Amino acid sequence: MHKKESRWAAEVTLQIQFYDLDPMEIVWHGNYVKYMEQARCTLLDSIGYNYVEMKESGYAWPVIDLHLRYVQSATFGQHIRVQASIVAWENSLKIDYLISDSVSGRRLTKGSTTQVAVAIATRELCFTSPAILFEKLGIPAP
Repeated sequence: MHKKESRWAAEVTLQIQFYDLDPMEIVWHGNYVKYMEQARCTLLDSIGYNYVEMKESGYAWPVIDLHLRYVQSATFGQHIRVQASIVAWENSLKIDYLISDSVSGRRLTKGSTTQVAVAIATRELCFTSPAILFEKLGIPAP
């Protein structure tokens, strides 16, 4: 799936819709972020810590960094696979993504997001991930 294997991974398969295309009839570059978000939500659901649970635990997790590397464009009607893997969690939540053609497996786009915990009550940035994330990942907090 990715160079860095992760025990926390999920994927979604999507079909490219007409409304995601730009005037050149390929997927507009900004829509890849939406596809990554869909895979990220599936991944977070799998560990029981999606945005509702984050809020209930007292933390917001804003995206502070986003990287994308476009390799080949997706087109109307194409089925794509979007894979998401948690690759870092101690000080921030880093997720790597791989978007590929679901039939051929050909890589289209890869990327990553980094999110940090912010205490909702105080709006203060946490410099280490809170214990709830480690609990949801099923590993001991440092």
